[in-house]
Amino acid sequence: MGDKSNNSLDDIFTRALSGRSLYKDRNALRSDYIPSKLPFREKQIISIGETLAPLLHGSKCSNLLIYGKTGTGKTAVAKYVLMKLSEKASTRNLKIKFAYSNTRVAGTEYRLLFDVAQYMGLSVPFTGLAIGEVFARIISAINSSIITLILVLDEIDFLVKNYGDNLLYELTRANEQLPKGYLSLIGISNDLKFKEFLDPRVLSSLSEEEIVFPPYTAEELKAILYDRSKIAFFDDTITEAAINLCAALAGSEHGDARRALDLLRVSGEVAEREGAPKVEERHVRTAVQKIEQDRMVDALRSLPLQAKILLWSIISSGEANSTGEIYERYSNICHKINVEVLTQRRVSMLLSELDLLGLVTTNLVSKGRYGRTKKINPSINLQFVREVFSEDPIMNSLL
Repeated sequence: MGDKSNNSLDDIFTRALSGRSLYKDRNALRSDYIPSKLPFREKQIISIGETLAPLLHGSKCSNLLIYGKTGTGKTAVAKYVLMKLSEKASTRNLKIKFAYSNTRVAGTEYRLLFDVAQYMGLSVPFTGLAIGEVFARIISAINSSIITLILVLDEIDFLVKNYGDNLLYELTRANEQLPKGYLSLIGISNDLKFKEFLDPRVLSSLSEEEIVFPPYTAEELKAILYDRSKIAFFDDTITEAAINLCAALAGSEHGDARRALDLLRVSGEVAEREGAPKVEERHVRTAVQKIEQDRMVDALRSLPLQAKILLWSIISSGEANSTGEIYERYSNICHKINVEVLTQRRVSMLLSELDLLGLVTTNLVSKGRYGRTKKINPSINLQFVREVFSEDPIMNSLL
């Protein structure tokens, strides 16, 4: 078995070395790549720049909330402006730093503050300290270094929906503890309604300025893909039809540039593995299927434990269930594995997130004179979920 695997790997690596790569720089198609120009976002770039500009002459700036659907350039534009601000600040010997944390990726309030501490060069253990202690160390470092810290909280709605707004409240009040330094906040969200979860005091401090990013049009996506493909691929290795199809597919889904770039990147990888001389439409169609499967795997793996338990309580029944039936099954599973049972309100919020991820569907069913009830249906294959959840030791005990 080992010899066979080694031979297969040798074949793969030999093919990779002998074949001509289609890519000049595949990193140019990744979501965290910041290009030298960001077309169709000039207005938003200027708005963010004007908000932060007072920092360059020692004044305070407003906190900022940035809204827009996934793939509308929010994170890329924010990082682009902050990079330009840092360059300008360094020419004037100004101590302006920025820290970035995606709250969904961080997962917990502690991990979020850990990310911030890492950006600031602070030595903080991965676990073990109280959240208040990590926060105090960050504030102390800002003050003692006399710096301005711009803190970017991406997917800020995830933090608020899962942990409330206590940490945000402390962050918005941080400047009261900073006689020498300064902290400015930039929140980025896909959900315009998340403000409903905020305490009015937090909302007034956090949303001093707001900027909305509209979806890209199909024509704008096409132009973005053409620009990026010139950086990513060698000449004459991708067809115009493949680029147009990527733009059309992403344009039909709320103008998502991230999806368009992912589609182009994976299409190239499919073509390269096949040994094709060019990326063509057929490679894009294969890439669509691969991305959807990978997206589902990533979505399942990244679910918090409570969401995994809730999804399993829905999908293991194999049929549509009312929210009451689901909550009863969810509670039984929690008791079985000794996990805290969340309130029905929190479970209802988790159900909405599972619906948003496309893992379940929610329908209102008429019960005649008894009114209407909400029925939850699984939208994903039981065996597929079982395979992914088997990687989690706690969930594996239920399978």
